[in-house]
Amino acid sequence: MTVPWLYLLSTAALGVTSVALFRFRTRREYMEQGKLSRSSSVLELIVWLTYAAMPYIYNPPCWPCVWSCRPWVPAVAAGIGYGFTALGALIGFGSMIWLGLRRSFGRHVGKLVQEGPYRFSRNPQVTGGTLMVVGVALLWPSWYALGWAVLWPVMFHAMVLTEEEHMLHVYGDAYRRYSEQVARYIGLGGASPR
Repeated sequence: MTVPWLYLLSTAALGVTSVALFRFRTRREYMEQGKLSRSSSVLELIVWLTYAAMPYIYNPPCWPCVWSCRPWVPAVAAGIGYGFTALGALIGFGSMIWLGLRRSFGRHVGKLVQEGPYRFSRNPQVTGGTLMVVGVALLWPSWYALGWAVLWPVMFHAMVLTEEEHMLHVYGDAYRRYSEQVARYIGLGGASPR
């Protein structure tokens, strides 16, 4: 059985690491090179894969056999959890594929994309990821899942702020106008980035 303090330490370390990576290294490379180096893209991927692995590492031993060892999980919550997870995967991974993997990992800069899923959200990948995180937390509720869900906005918001600075630097007023029309995550309108 995993010791809770190890989980807390791991969560804090991943949070600090991700914020440092996104707000310092990624930011510096965007400003100096206009794109991410291959090593930074790989580091970002490792951070996200580590985050994705946390429920498998830390949830209680009988997880994921929810139905046999957690009969108190209501069927409605499970249905919503599966729905959120599936919809989130479709939106998140679909947006990455639609945009292109090189652009999704900061390795290519082209024209400002405002079509497809980017008509509804400036960050559809993050919106999809959020739905997946909420879905997993609903499917396997625990204090570990709650901590995992709380870590998500810390990580992705640091990344989004850095990417917005880069987009403003590259696209200027075109990105500012786009930001005023389309919400950062979800919603009816945007707000200009700083």
